[in-house]
Amino acid sequence: MKKISRLHYITTTPQLAEQACAAGVDWIQLRLKNVTDAQYLSVAYEVGAVCRQYGAKLIINDNVQVAIDSGADGVHLGKTDMDPVKARQLLGPGKIIGCTAHNRTDIVRLAAKPVDYAGLGPFRFTTTKEKLAPIVGLQGYSRITQSLRELSIREIPLIAIGGIRTDDVPEILSRGIHGVAVSGAISSAEDVRAAAADFISVLNEKTKDQHG
Repeated sequence: MKKISRLHYITTTPQLAEQACAAGVDWIQLRLKNVTDAQYLSVAYEVGAVCRQYGAKLIINDNVQVAIDSGADGVHLGKTDMDPVKARQLLGPGKIIGCTAHNRTDIVRLAAKPVDYAGLGPFRFTTTKEKLAPIVGLQGYSRITQSLRELSIREIPLIAIGGIRTDDVPEILSRGIHGVAVSGAISSAEDVRAAAADFISVLNEKTKDQHG
């Protein structure tokens, strides 16, 4: 099983990626909307250079071809994007494939495919995502993880996403969720580096509690 970080930082610029990586973030997801493949690839090259400098993973949102051409570590696929089986054929066995999930049915479906993690949400309302699916919330995470434990399916790491703040992290992880994906809480902070460091600190502390 591939190592999946507990903090996925979703960003649009190499400058923000640099600040987050300088704080210790080791997983960057580049998510660009309404751009050409050439524009996407250009930014991916820049963000990839930042990630290599800091030893961080680069995941490309939605676009498998850009992931291949940029030499990224993997791709994150939405529900209307390429099927992960096809993506795996193109990317090969070593690359990371993450997929979006909104409920237990989605996760059961993904568990039967060559997927390395699932982004499960939205946790709460967020303005960084268009066409928002129904809110999952803490109770939803509890119900989903409990029901998945009762099924004989392959376990895949679940990453909570959608309007998550640092003070949400302990409760989210206590529901059996592997980690969190964050965009606005870091990108919109007055001090991006400090905001990223706060998430890392909380995640490390909670993970230590779970294993200690």
